[in-house]
Amino acid sequence: MVKNVKTRGRRRRQAVRLAKRSQPGAMPGTVVADPDAPAPTIAVMRYGPDTFEEVPFCRLEDLAAMRGSAAVLWVDVTGLGDASIIRRVGEIFDLHRLELEDIVNVHQRPKAEEFEEHVFIVARMVVAERGVETEQVSLFLGQGFLLSFQERAGDCFAAVRERLRHGKGRIRQQGADYLTYTLIDATIDGYYPILESYGEEIDTLEDGIIENPDIGQMNRLHEVKRDLLMLRRAVWPTREMVNALIRDESPFVGSDARVYLRDCYDHTIQLMDVVETYREISSSLLDAYLSSMSAKLNEIMKVLTIIATIFIPLGFVASVYGMNFDTSVSPWNMPELKLHYGYPLALAGMAAVAGGLLLYFRRRGWIGRSRRR
Repeated sequence: MVKNVKTRGRRRRQAVRLAKRSQPGAMPGTVVADPDAPAPTIAVMRYGPDTFEEVPFCRLEDLAAMRGSAAVLWVDVTGLGDASIIRRVGEIFDLHRLELEDIVNVHQRPKAEEFEEHVFIVARMVVAERGVETEQVSLFLGQGFLLSFQERAGDCFAAVRERLRHGKGRIRQQGADYLTYTLIDATIDGYYPILESYGEEIDTLEDGIIENPDIGQMNRLHEVKRDLLMLRRAVWPTREMVNALIRDESPFVGSDARVYLRDCYDHTIQLMDVVETYREISSSLLDAYLSSMSAKLNEIMKVLTIIATIFIPLGFVASVYGMNFDTSVSPWNMPELKLHYGYPLALAGMAAVAGGLLLYFRRRGWIGRSRRR
């Protein structure tokens, strides 16, 4: 079990390493795609109050003509394995080459940067099937369009797509800034189920540590603390990113969208409170585990000491009677050896000494229930 824990910890430590693939000293804006990343696929949704069109697989040749063809254009690029496609999409939407570099280097912390033609937003999305690993989502909010880049297929935007397809809510009546809010809100809401599961696991660990602590619980507790630290690294800058979108005046984020972004900001604060609370509980449980193990060890040492203390006088009596001096040589040589009931009396004396010590230990509260004063 310990070996499996070490293996999982090693994989997770490798997952948080910086994934920058360009050589040190390379020209700024160098786009180097991960050769193991999936090939990019482009999905397009363009809509207005009364119109909606979805293109699951869009070609680069058609993408340029779609810009400006609807009230809102959402271009979702999934997969970062082809740098040429990413550069071409960047040319169509006038993206800076430094932004393209940040897209493929997926270790970016959540942030919001405003450029002349758009706002560049980086968010971290929790991937449920891989524990607490997070995936970078790059968003580009411009006039009438939203461009998103994801590392691989599988996200938390399914509910947003369904609302667009069926015209639920007010999403079709709003602009691209409202769509950006819904995607950010979906990434933030994805943290809640993960934290709920960790809350239940922490409660289970707490009960186990109090009732019967063992080394497996301590190993799992260390894993939980490490996972919570990774969640904190993702949630903390997300709060700053949302606050920047609310605070900074931008022509791409309207006042209506800022009202909804305030709700996202409140959610990030709640997440931070929950993460910090769970981290404190985990630390206290680790202290409780060490205290429990120390108390358990003290109980074991106390029992062993009591047993050794009881057998010390018994061993003394047995050793004295085991010397077997001849009484015919001297009357001082253990005349008790000639007693008819000498052996039973010796055993009775040993039992009396052991019983007296046990009674004394109990009255002192060292064994059994403590004596009431």
